[in-house]
Amino acid sequence: MDELTEIFQRAAEHAAAYRRSLPERPVARPVDHATVRAAFSRPLNRSPADPLTVVDELVAAAETGLVATAGPRYFGFVVGGALPAATAAEILAAGWDQNAFNAALSPAALAAEEAAGDWLKDLLGIPATASTGFVTGGQAANTAGIAAARQHLLTEAGWDVGHKGLGGAPRLRVVAGEERHATIDRSLRLLGLGTDCLETVRTDGRGALDTDDLRRVLASDPGTPAIVCAQAGNVNTGACDDLRTACELTHAHGGWVHVDGAFGLWAAASPATRHLVDGVELADSWACDGHKWLNVPYDCGYAFCSRPAVHADALSYTASYLTRADGTPAGGADFTTESSRHARGFATWAALRELGRDGVAALVDRCCLLARRFADGLAAAGYEVVNDVVLNQVLVSFGDDARTDHVVRAVQNDGTCWMGATTWRGRRLMRISVSGHSTTEADVDRSIAAIARLARGLLPPLT
Repeated sequence: MDELTEIFQRAAEHAAAYRRSLPERPVARPVDHATVRAAFSRPLNRSPADPLTVVDELVAAAETGLVATAGPRYFGFVVGGALPAATAAEILAAGWDQNAFNAALSPAALAAEEAAGDWLKDLLGIPATASTGFVTGGQAANTAGIAAARQHLLTEAGWDVGHKGLGGAPRLRVVAGEERHATIDRSLRLLGLGTDCLETVRTDGRGALDTDDLRRVLASDPGTPAIVCAQAGNVNTGACDDLRTACELTHAHGGWVHVDGAFGLWAAASPATRHLVDGVELADSWACDGHKWLNVPYDCGYAFCSRPAVHADALSYTASYLTRADGTPAGGADFTTESSRHARGFATWAALRELGRDGVAALVDRCCLLARRFADGLAAAGYEVVNDVVLNQVLVSFGDDARTDHVVRAVQNDGTCWMGATTWRGRRLMRISVSGHSTTEADVDRSIAAIARLARGLLPPLT
């Protein structure tokens, strides 16, 4: 066996052994960060080291600090576990070491993105004519969508923001629900719009936009162009905004609708949940994650735009060595903010081929059913499920805020499963997100039993 094959094979064996361990491995271990840091920290060697030794040392140093986010009982942060074919594609992408900036650097990387992008748009109900940018995740996708909105609305107002910047530009409004994801605010800061331009819309009891209040907000200043940020999948409850009404109201005022659909946009892929995102095709830009519900490896997200030329104008740049003879932009990176780009299209293409249309729908359906199983099981154990479980998100109270936080910490330290805490409507709650392809009913039942055991042992009876 040649040295390169031996090194790659050793790494693959370590990775496969880790994946095989996930069903019974503690999801997380209480570990002091300084201890993990110490395992990596040592004086840098002066002479080169044997690559096989380096691989083994890396595995040994990382072992105690790994969290089984790819496993069947990780229910935190809406994290999916990477599918086998997608993981193998990621290994190949690393081996191929392709830069997906444009077709000159990697025709294969660009072709995979284009093909996978077409499949994604079809599954998610996005017009086939929209552009697709393969980005790092929801934050980058939201930034791309809002950048395109800024570009378009200011151009319509006679202002070239690319050349003149925002100083002296016509005012833009940004309208979003009071329960928007925090990345919307961050995107506004990154794009120079600032959060002072935000006008918030009330949300209903589920956490979705109150469309009557949206109508009021839009009517309050009809002469100022508005970017409306709607949501497919409230980060806490999973609720989806009424996208059809939001788009119709916004477009009647000449505005732009951006849909933050980091995980909830996948509802479109299943006939059972598609009604939750009715009207999604009417929006102007969309953000979605692959490393959530599609279960591709980190990092991977998608930025879609109904106006590809606007998308490219907002994000691309030109140089003498990057343009074609006719002066048109060079390719895939025109829809992102990155020049040196990881070839994310390979893993997305592989995941979609592995699952197929029916498999994607089944993955969404199964996670939704398992979320409801969580809710039913914890309610039967005597705990309060706070939200209407419409997708894969479950919010649970174990009494007062302190008790709930106490249970969450105990569960995280126990290792049977892992879920985080959140604050929603002024209450501290356990937040359960079911997103992994490998999670089974048995995993949910085992997790419910562990949560109930820990809650009974830690808390006095509720009265």
